[in-house]
Amino acid sequence: MTISNRYGVRLPTPPLRLSRPGRAALVASLLLATAALVGIDQPSVGAATAPVTVTVNTRAGLATVPDTALGVNHAIWDSQLGTVETSDLLRAAGVQMMRYPGGSYADIYHWRDHTAPGGYVAPDTDFDTFMAGARRAGAQPMIIANYGTGTPEEAAEWVRYANVTKGYDARYWTVGNENYGNGHYGSAWEADHHPDKSATYYANLVVDYADAMKAVDPTIKVGAVLTMPANWPDALTAGADPGPWNQTVLEIAGPKIDFVDVHWYPGGSAAESLPRTSHITDAVHLLRQQLTRYAGSNASRIGISLTEVNVTSSGMTSQPAALFLADAYSGLLANGVFTVHWWNVRNGIGTVSTVAGQTDYGDFGMLSSGTCTSDGSVCEPPLNTPFAAYHGLSMMSRFAHTGDQFIRAATNEPLVTAHAVRRSTGEVAVLLVNKDPDNAHPVTIDYAGFTPSAEAPTVHAHTNGATAITSGRSGSATSRTLPPYSLTTLVVRPAATAAGQPGAPGQPAASDVTDRGATISWPAATRGASPIAKYEVYRQHGAVSEQLGETSGTSFTVGNLDPGSRYTVNVLTRDTAGRVSWASPPLTFTTGSPATSTCAIRFTSTTDWGNGYVASVDIVNNGAEPITGWTLTWTWPTTWQQVSSGWSANWEQVGTAVRVTGTDDNRQIPAGGSTSAGFVGAYSGPNVPPIAFRLNGTLCTTR
Repeated sequence: MTISNRYGVRLPTPPLRLSRPGRAALVASLLLATAALVGIDQPSVGAATAPVTVTVNTRAGLATVPDTALGVNHAIWDSQLGTVETSDLLRAAGVQMMRYPGGSYADIYHWRDHTAPGGYVAPDTDFDTFMAGARRAGAQPMIIANYGTGTPEEAAEWVRYANVTKGYDARYWTVGNENYGNGHYGSAWEADHHPDKSATYYANLVVDYADAMKAVDPTIKVGAVLTMPANWPDALTAGADPGPWNQTVLEIAGPKIDFVDVHWYPGGSAAESLPRTSHITDAVHLLRQQLTRYAGSNASRIGISLTEVNVTSSGMTSQPAALFLADAYSGLLANGVFTVHWWNVRNGIGTVSTVAGQTDYGDFGMLSSGTCTSDGSVCEPPLNTPFAAYHGLSMMSRFAHTGDQFIRAATNEPLVTAHAVRRSTGEVAVLLVNKDPDNAHPVTIDYAGFTPSAEAPTVHAHTNGATAITSGRSGSATSRTLPPYSLTTLVVRPAATAAGQPGAPGQPAASDVTDRGATISWPAATRGASPIAKYEVYRQHGAVSEQLGETSGTSFTVGNLDPGSRYTVNVLTRDTAGRVSWASPPLTFTTGSPATSTCAIRFTSTTDWGNGYVASVDIVNNGAEPITGWTLTWTWPTTWQQVSSGWSANWEQVGTAVRVTGTDDNRQIPAGGSTSAGFVGAYSGPNVPPIAFRLNGTLCTTR
């Protein structure tokens, strides 16, 4: 038997339960190529001196925490899956959703006879046992229907058994697991017995699965497998598919699905993986753009689940896992992902190392399996001993409760990240992550739109090597010293109770978006103790809110915006007594280019290999006069994008700014004429395309 390591490379191994089969993350060669092309930013560790400034802004509202937020994976090779001790440990950690039957095993698993031909199935891991454990833990199930070796009829019968026969009320069902790893793109770890391995074939069968399953229970939600933007095989097109995997699946199956399911393994060492949580906002943004572009009308109804995440090279059972889990879960949930799942509850010992002074067992699990290396020289702690990731999840359950609204938080130090939520009680909880393995960092916390009580906050803390989270009241709401490699949550009460405040406006929407403006509208709020006086529209500018305007109505037209820029706004209600509501849900929109201009740009990616691409840039002179000597400029939306080399022009990049000038051969563009140039681009994170191009200082139309 063989299994796949985290990079999809087939490895011989006897006990399948000891290592997660079918890893879909970045292929190792892609990681190496990315590092060679653009480098990987690593935080430097030095003496911590000046206090870190943390800004928490209650006016900058993000997503609301759902009741499915905190998830983990359960797998049928784990003989402890259904034990009382396991369920109680997961309940204590605040788990709200459990995924079954376990990654790539889902595509060989047959629920009726509880078999997985070619794989190991532990005793006492059948579906009813799983559901009993999930119910004891207070968690909802996320079930993977067998696509690789199953049928729509088999999946529909599973729905019937679960929800009609047994009354389990299992709402969420995904069709398959990492099915792009079936060899269609050259790497094959996922079972797929269909004659056609294309994305087109998968998408058409997803439609059949959704129809069959919803014919049994129309209330269920069916999800399709996509890949995370900037993760293999994003942007790649194989065979006769009309486009990359995500595009193809969404164009065909988009009208039939309720959510999309992605996985994310950032790769690299702890020092490399911890900063990559900064990719989350752009990755989710690109995924939503794909939904809007390809999934048909009403694509906004389609949710996003992220059902596998873990660090992948070192720190899997030591403190980096706890730091990464809390940072990644918070970032993903703040961006509206409805559930995030750690891979996984138990896995087994791997490569043993020392990370930040602590033994790391190379185990993807959250709880110890009590296993030993093949030569017996090193053994894990006793069965069910919590690893650091478990404490990271426990911290999340103390930080973000169902119904809390994430609010914007930021710091001025890359080694310290911050997240915050606002609770219905008026409290604000602030999660602080110190990723510095060597230094403590003092922090000062500034609050906008919130006045903290003078009393000591409740403090939850987890430090490197600790076996539990400590909790108590201490210190101040505005200053704290964070130990090295630590998680700290402050729960801060308001100085005064906000009685009688008005309700928040409903979900805003944008219309008539141009290069310079947009009209924002929203459902009216419910008044509180006093009549509503006005609505205030705020732009999130980092962790600071910039008021764009106010109105007594329920729409507002914003002008003087920057072309090709992404804006996130909130609307707040203010009543005649001066009371202010919570922030509305966030609205994100991107301004475009002018409808007409004396120049036009066509920016086209022609070949993409997952961390780089070939692009062409066509420049059109729409003016009445020839252009003699031209300079084209644009700014990359992220710091991890760059021009590696180019042709038919002189190429220069400084920071994120790109400057392209004509050569002797093409420096003149006649009226109505055009010229072209090309370059090799590289990226080590989500590849967000630029929109605003200027030719000799003039803003061009982007085609």
